[in-house]
Amino acid sequence: MLCGLSGEVPEEPVVSRKTGAVFEKRLIEKYIQENHKEPGTDEELDVEDLLPIKTNRIVRPRPPQFTSLPSMLKAFQDEWDALVLESYNTRQQLARTREELATALYQNDAAVRVIARLTKERDEAREALSRLTVTASAGGAATGDAMAVDSEGLPEALAAHVGEVQAEKQKGRKKRPVPEGWATTDDISALQPTAYTDLPVTQATSLALNGGYAAVGGLDGKVDLYSVEAKAHERSLEVGEPVTATVWTGNKVVSATSKGSVKAVEGGVETGSVTEHAGAVTGLAVHPGEQILASVGVDKGIIFYDLQSLQRVARVYTDAELTSCAFHPDGHLFAAGTQSGQIEIFDTKTLQRMANFTLGAPVKTLVFSENGFWFAATGVGQSFVTVFDLRKEGDAARAKELQTGDVSGLAWDYTGQYLATAGSQGVTVQQYVKASKSWTEPLRTSTPAVAVQWGDKARQLVAVSKEGVVSVLEPKSE
Repeated sequence: MLCGLSGEVPEEPVVSRKTGAVFEKRLIEKYIQENHKEPGTDEELDVEDLLPIKTNRIVRPRPPQFTSLPSMLKAFQDEWDALVLESYNTRQQLARTREELATALYQNDAAVRVIARLTKERDEAREALSRLTVTASAGGAATGDAMAVDSEGLPEALAAHVGEVQAEKQKGRKKRPVPEGWATTDDISALQPTAYTDLPVTQATSLALNGGYAAVGGLDGKVDLYSVEAKAHERSLEVGEPVTATVWTGNKVVSATSKGSVKAVEGGVETGSVTEHAGAVTGLAVHPGEQILASVGVDKGIIFYDLQSLQRVARVYTDAELTSCAFHPDGHLFAAGTQSGQIEIFDTKTLQRMANFTLGAPVKTLVFSENGFWFAATGVGQSFVTVFDLRKEGDAARAKELQTGDVSGLAWDYTGQYLATAGSQGVTVQQYVKASKSWTEPLRTSTPAVAVQWGDKARQLVAVSKEGVVSVLEPKSE
């Protein structure tokens, strides 16, 4: 009868109730204390599961080598020699381990230094790249050597014009009455699609409205003109590059492209073309004074142009790719939305950063209210529109979150009462009631759209879907 752990005859044998195996009591109790299982199996085993075996006590004879003094001395000598040899081997192994550890630490330190140096060089290169872009001037296009300079403010003449427009627009803004015949809440609620027109555009990206005409840009490299009054397609303007943004200024249609170009067309004839961005242009905006055009792009650049000559007059770079932009209705501020979820506010005259608002997601679109202190924005993946207050900072600047569903286009009416939204789930109108300082939703349709604009006296909405279908929403005539 041998112990299942030591393989020797146990002095105090016990047997397991579960398997019938025999063990030395002190050994099996220690094993159970550490593992809570029976040796050789995965079964749980407690001390209570052990039964003592009563046997006659056996006195084991001493081994032959320990029966005499000389034999015991030799055994002690052999044991000491083995102990000394083991100690020597252990010291040797410790010395080798220390050398390997020192080498590994040295290599790790060197790798960390190299990574830090490369990271610093990468960041410096990115910063330098964000401040440089190849210009498309005639000489530069021929030689490929023309490079952009650092940020620039507006020339004095245009800066003075900005100041004049601001003073004129701010005058009487607070007491400005609602124009006669402007749409009421009931008029907004009565809006419904009265016409659908399928334009020959592939994947519409933008919509601009001027009087009775809408300009729809698409990735097929054309801008289609649509007559809102006739509810019919008028003609197509060839741009030659995928269109990402479109605005009207007078009778001129200005388009931005994914190739970094900004092109102006008037009367069907291209009147100007310039390529200042090193990458896609993602947004266009016209200053209220209609002498300055602004563009933003993935190259992190903000560029102002003289609308008459379409020449660059100012430029500044930000820290992130830009996705959208808008001028304040007074013209003294310029807002740019970024891929990092920030909305940066700049002084129009100097292009100095004045404020920063956090949206929390890459900015899809933003628009200022005519009340002068609100702007609305929405981001990628968000199902709401955030209204910010320019007069506040931080979280306090979030005046309202409007639950609209996903939104890709925004438009505020002239009175600042109605905010139209366009998204895959349809077009909605959010209304701010000044008397009760509350928001309502007088209109929600199922007409999908990527962009929306207000018609005359807010009695009409024009929207375009991704597939190029233009929808006109207005009260049905009786």
